[in-house]
Amino acid sequence: MLELRLGQGSLLKKVLEAIRELVTDANFDCSGTGFSLQAMDSSHVALLLRAEGFEHYHCNRNLSMGMNLNNMAKMLCCARNDDDIITIKADDGSDTVTFMFESPNQGKIADCEMKLMDIDSEHLGIPDSEYQAIVRMPSAKFMRICKVLSGIGDTVIISVTKEDVKFSTSGQIGSGNIVCRQNQTIDKPEEATTIEMQEPVSLTFALRYMNSFTKASSLSEQVTISLSSELPVVVEYKIAEMGYIRFYLAPKIEEDEETKP
Repeated sequence: MLELRLGQGSLLKKVLEAIRELVTDANFDCSGTGFSLQAMDSSHVALLLRAEGFEHYHCNRNLSMGMNLNNMAKMLCCARNDDDIITIKADDGSDTVTFMFESPNQGKIADCEMKLMDIDSEHLGIPDSEYQAIVRMPSAKFMRICKVLSGIGDTVIISVTKEDVKFSTSGQIGSGNIVCRQNQTIDKPEEATTIEMQEPVSLTFALRYMNSFTKASSLSEQVTISLSSELPVVVEYKIAEMGYIRFYLAPKIEEDEETKP
């Protein structure tokens, strides 16, 4: 049996908004340690919400719940306010999951039951890796950069040196470059841009995916971008003290361009 209670229901809404453009159907895996999701499309999404981050968390055996994320978002619309409490319940062997919604002041306001799905998926082992460069910067700034550059071109080149990270694009109307210099704002660490670099790196990525990733900006004031020539980029947003959401995207290589019609 699974029963979890999330004091800030808006958090779950924000998580869904961050991933449902990339993922349609996914298995939510529940264990004694937390609530997680892995989904693979052209990009890869990994979500972890640790058990200790919930007001109440009980899972007496591992459980996998297949859900359509758009349908799940519709269920969450029953929450009236951002501070509504959401409780999720599922019994062993059941083909449904129940969502209960409570207002801190008014008690229970709604409950909904949703059918679960059988979804074939496999867990991809994601090894811990050494990255050539790790950039931490304000998530709002990264979102603005991706939005601005997508108006010019379809891809972004992310180039990292010890001094700065440069985002570049080019398209039919011209080209654009945005440089963020390393700075550590002691008074407001959430506004800092920091770089850890083993060696310079410059990689190209599809902007439409990067723009989708930035939908998670509401979950965290900072984003961490980990880059290495032989690995997918990892774009990570911390979720309060609960866990994280990570997006993985393979860089575009020259062969991609050569095979275009």
